[in-house]
Order: sequence, then C-alpha cells, then structure tokens
Amino acid sequence: MAQARRPSMQELIARRRRAGFVGRSHERAVFRRNLELPPEDERHRFLFHVHGNAGVGKTFLVREFEQIARDRGALTAYVDESVGSVPEAMSTISRQLGLQGRRFKELDRLLAVHRERRHEAETVALVDAEPGEPSAAGLVVARAGLVGLGMVPGVGAFAGALDAGQLAQGADRLRASLSARFRSQEDVQLVLTPERVLTPVLLGELSEAASTAPWIVLFFDTYERTGPFLDGWLHEVITTDRYGTLSADVIIVTSGQRPFDTARWGGFADFMTDVPLGPFTEAEARGLLAGKGVVAEPVVDEVLRLTGGLPVLVSTLAETRPADPDDVGDPSTTAVERFLKWEPDPVRRAVALACALPRRLDADVFRAVVDGTDTELDALYGWLRERPFVDERGDRMQYHDVVRAPMLRLQRKGSPRRWAERHEQLAAAFAGWREETEARLEDGYEWADEDWRELRLAESYHLLCAAPRSALPAVLTDVVDACGQADDLVRRWMRLLADAGQDADAQAVRACGSDLTRVLDEGGKPEVLRFLLGRARGDEPWRARARAELADFLARDGAYERALEEYGRALALDPYLVRAHRGRALTRGGLGDHEGALADVERVVELEPDNPDNIVLRGEHHRLLRHDGEAVRDLSEGIRRDPANAFAWASRGATHERAGDPDAALADFGRALDLKPDYAWALGRRARAWRGLAEHDRQLADLDRALALWPDWGWGHCERGDALRAAGRHEEALADYDEALTIDPEYASAHASRGAALADLGRREEALAALDRALELRPSYEWAGALRARLSGGPN
Repeated sequence: MAQARRPSMQELIARRRRAGFVGRSHERAVFRRNLELPPEDERHRFLFHVHGNAGVGKTFLVREFEQIARDRGALTAYVDESVGSVPEAMSTISRQLGLQGRRFKELDRLLAVHRERRHEAETVALVDAEPGEPSAAGLVVARAGLVGLGMVPGVGAFAGALDAGQLAQGADRLRASLSARFRSQEDVQLVLTPERVLTPVLLGELSEAASTAPWIVLFFDTYERTGPFLDGWLHEVITTDRYGTLSADVIIVTSGQRPFDTARWGGFADFMTDVPLGPFTEAEARGLLAGKGVVAEPVVDEVLRLTGGLPVLVSTLAETRPADPDDVGDPSTTAVERFLKWEPDPVRRAVALACALPRRLDADVFRAVVDGTDTELDALYGWLRERPFVDERGDRMQYHDVVRAPMLRLQRKGSPRRWAERHEQLAAAFAGWREETEARLEDGYEWADEDWRELRLAESYHLLCAAPRSALPAVLTDVVDACGQADDLVRRWMRLLADAGQDADAQAVRACGSDLTRVLDEGGKPEVLRFLLGRARGDEPWRARARAELADFLARDGAYERALEEYGRALALDPYLVRAHRGRALTRGGLGDHEGALADVERVVELEPDNPDNIVLRGEHHRLLRHDGEAVRDLSEGIRRDPANAFAWASRGATHERAGDPDAALADFGRALDLKPDYAWALGRRARAWRGLAEHDRQLADLDRALALWPDWGWGHCERGDALRAAGRHEEALADYDEALTIDPEYASAHASRGAALADLGRREEALAALDRALELRPSYEWAGALRARLSGGPN
C-alpha cells in the first residue's frame, strides 16, 4: 500500500493558522455559499472585492477564501504586489496553476517569447538611411516611434513629452520595423501590446482547466498597488469579449485598501460582492482570545485597548497566551511592546525584532540576520513563519506593516548604533548576492534582470537605513538609471526612498521620494531628471548620467540640437561616459552627420573594446560613409567575435553589393537570413544583388517577401517600384511609389522614380511635377535633373 504523502511545512503552517481563525464568519459564509451556487443562478457572484484599512485582516481573509475554494476542489492562484505588469500577473497565475497539475503550456511559451522579443526590441539597431533613402523628417517620425514604445537602442526607454501626431505615426512605423526583424506578427504584438496576444490564450487555457475542476478562483491582493495596471485589464476581461470569453466557472477576488472605482465598476454591481472590513467587533476579538485561552478579564480588556480590534494585533497578542493579570502594566505601552514582553523566550524575541529589518524575508535573508546552528535556525524560522503578523508572499514572507513599523521604531530609538550596524550587515549580504547575479549576466544587461533589480533595491534600502545622508547620492544614481527604464521601475525606486525615509526617520530621504513621485506624476521622467539637476550642489556622482539621460529624451523628442548640447555637458562632466558618446553618435547619425557619429563611435570602441556590437556599429557608419574597406574590416571583425549577429552579416552584404561583388553579397545575405529567416532588411538588400545579376524574378520575389513582412517600408516600396518599372509594369510601379510617399511624403527618390514612371506612361505634366518636387527636396539630385531636362526639351 502506497504511503500517504506527508504535508509540507507550508501546509502545516496553514492548517495551524486556520485552526485558530476566529471572526469574519459572515464573510466566509457568503463566499462559501457562492461556491454552492451554479454560475447560472442569479444569486451567484463572479467578483468579490475585499477592502479596508491596514491591519483589518484583508490578506488573512483572502487566504481563508483561497483555502475554502481549495476545499471545494477549486484551482486557485494568488497575485500580489510582487508583480509589476499584466504579463507578470499572467506568469504568476500560470506558475501557480501549474503546481496544481494544470500547466498552461502555450501561455508559458508566449510569455517566454514576450520576454525574449522585448529584450531584442530594446537593443535592436536603427535601420540605416543612405542618400536617396527616406527623408530626415521620416527618420524623426521613425525615431518618435521608438520613443513612444521605449525602444531606442543603447539609450534607454522614454514615453514622455512628444508631439502626439509624431508618436502615433512613429509607433505605426515602428510596428512595421519590428515586423522586419521578428518572425511573425504575433512576435511584434508581444512587444507592442502583449495583453492582446496573451490574454486570449490565458482565457482559452482557463476554459480548458475549468473542465477539470468545479471552480477556478483568481486572487489579486494588495490591489492598491496592483490596481493601477490590473484594474482596466480585469474590467475588460470580465465585462467585454475583446479578448474572448471568460469561463463562467472563474471567480475573481480582489483585495485592497480602497473600494472599487464606481465610475468603472458601477454597472457591474449586480454581479459582484463588496466586502468592506473594519476592526473586529468586541465579540469577535473576545472569541479569538478565548480560543487561545486568554480569558482573564483584565488581560482581555488590555488587549482590546491596545489593539483597537485590529485583527493582526489581536492575533499577535493572543499567540503569547497571557494569563496573569499582573502582565497588564504600563497603559502607555503599545501592542507590539506588549507582545515582546509577553513572549517568554528571549531568543524568539530577538529573532522577531531582527527579522523586522528586511522588507521581505526568505531562508537566506533569515540566516543573514540570525546566528545559530542549522537545527536552531530551522526551528526559529519555522516558529517565525507561524506568527500571525507574518504574511506569505510567494516564496518569501513579510511582516505586516502595523507590526513592523513599531518594531523598527523600537530598534532605531533603542540603539541607533546597533540599528546602523545591522542594516550595514544586511546591505553587505544583498550586495554579495547582487554581485553573484551580475557575474551571470552580460555586461549592460543588469537592469533587464528582475533578480538583480530586487537585490539592488534591497541593498539600497539597507544602505539608506544605515546612513541616509551618505547613501542617498548612490541611490539617486540608480534613480537616474531607472529613468531609462519602464515607468514601473522608476516608481519602485521612488517607493524605496519613501520607505527607507519613513523607516529610518530620515526626513530628507522621505521628502526626496515624495518630491520625485510628484514630479514623475506631473511631468514624466524628463522632469524628474531636470528636478534632480536643478537641486544638485555640483559634486553629485550622478550628474553626468542625468545629463546623458536627459539628452536621450531630447533626441527622441526631435530636439536634436538641444540633445547635442546636453551630451556635451555630460561628457564635460565625465569624458569616459560611454552611453553619452553612443547617444551622441545616434543623434548625429539621425541628423545625417555620419562623420561626427563615426568620431563618437570611435571613442565608444576605445572605451569598450571588447564589445563586438561597438565594432559592428563602427562598421555600419563606415558603410554609410561609403568607406567600404573600413566597413568590411569592422563588420568582419564583429562577425568573428559574434558569428550569430545577423545585422553584421547583412550590413557586410550590403557593402559587398555596392562594391560590385554580388557573389560575396549573396553569401552574406544568405547567412543573415539563415540566422533570421524573416529579416526584411536583408531581403530588400539582397534584391539589389539579384538586380546586379539580372535575376529579376528573384529580385521581385525578395522584395515581395520583404514588404509582406514590413508593409510600411518606404525604401522597399520604392525599390519594388523601380523593379516593376524596369519590367514595364508601370501602373504597378506607380502604386508602389504612391505607397512610399504615403509613408514619407518627403522621400525625394520616390518622387523622382514616380516621375520616370509617369513619363513612360506618357503623362508628361504629371511627370514634370513629380520631378520638380524631387528637385525641391534635393536640389543636387542629378538623375532627376537630367530626366526633367529631357522631358522639357532642354536644360533644367
């Protein structure tokens, strides 16, 4: 007979806590009764929202709901503030349901692709722009698209103050650009609008899972923090069919400090249950105390006075089981101080206090805080996890704020020196773990790694608590760097400042966090940088980085000259700042100053000689300047160092094609397309090589495929128009030229080629008008001038 599985530590802790759960009987009964009603019953509710102030037991009740659901055979998932986006919430749901035997394989696959493609999009190089290709105005719009989606390579992310028209047009253009680089439109959407791709898959997987269980219950806790990005999505999932249908066997439970937004959810009132929570009634508090054996009236009265009925405090004091009326003493004491007094084991008291210092706790952090043998530490860790003021959050736990705050205050005021020493020890521990994580990452990719970010935040928190004044400049350096990331990351650093300022009673740090949050809300990340620079004394280590980041924003806003000024200021402060040289190179390239861009890239290579991407970037600028020998040299070296760099192969192929070596070009383009089969830019460039070999069918085939992948590629439409015109298919050629000009109305080559096609069709006046426009845009355009002269019967 098979031996029954032994319950895990987590399961045993949950059982013990549930056995002592007293109160909220009405709320539990309502939720339990809902599970007994079929979805078709008008009394059934699809959504529960638990809300109330800190300490009223929201998380504990939600966990009780979860256990009630599981007792009924439901599949459950629990999401809290550890997620920072809708895709992260879906990942948490998928992972937890997978642990219950329901793997969401397709969703997991797409989430992995989303993370991979997002990373690619953030690091992809800008498509080149040679003379005769789309206009500078078109490049500004394309750059705006990168801005709007936070994907300008090498210079961070920004979605701040841009002209709305440019952003909209640029985002459309970028969508096409990403289409050229990724294998499918699904990949593009996974970068631009991941919810549109992922949500229908989630709903489908939930429907399949619902066929194997009576209910699926999804819990979203700490909604005051997750609601800003989850609430709109959940509302659409529940109340519309935009993403498909949601199984009627799914129940949603949200929990936060505030009631639901009636403007959004008011029309859903008949299908949801509002669960407001306040402190325990006196009867509920007495019942909980009696269940723990606390019945002496003076003690009960003292507990009621100290706790105000807050469940977390009532439970905390009940755990100590005070029985002697003499235990009731100083009426000025707090509930936490009384808990520490009533806990008879001095080691446990010390552990409870010490473990309040980190914001989140796991076994590794516990061992960095508490000394002892493995056996002692395991026992103490198990004891701590059973305390009612400790909440399980995924694979970590954290103290309830109502208990943690006074514990921190006791330690800070009781021994300021010991307070600083303990925080320094924790900062050193987190720094060591962060350095271990860095060793596994590619240089420059730390901010893309969630583990690294969490460790850096924790390290910074403890440094600020230990020495607020000396640690603040280093943390502000991280704030500056975070401004190059997504908004949710910037807010996490600002929350760090606010938390550390509050916990360490450091007014300057707390005010800094508050001010930066206000500025971010009012003006976005550029204003955060301006605010910091405006407050700088002149010796801060982060000023050069802030100038460079601000320059990035200006460049992406199309304010190129101001951007160049800021890059100059940044480099005056720090001549070795690679990001400033790289950003200035991109800005100069966007203005057509490839000589200036090349000078900056040369400096980048000097400062980062081991980065193959820098060598490739230098080779690309040599190609743009028609320095074919230097371009081939650098691109070949880049390929030697990184043979999987499809861009380097394609760029070298384009150099060979222009130099009149179609065989070498075709070999390089073939390798680029082996690495990236749907690489539209390589297909378009290979078409030119086929043209040189008079392989017109292959030329058109590559252009057709490239434009199917990248429908808004103006250069590609102009190239295909030229191929069609050469084949005598003038009307089709005109359609492509018109499409190119719709994409970029100032594309001189498209105007000139359109004029040639109109001339071939005998439409002389229209042809002259098109050629005039081409020459207006580019007065030195010799081919257009010569054609116009022939059409007009004399010199232009």
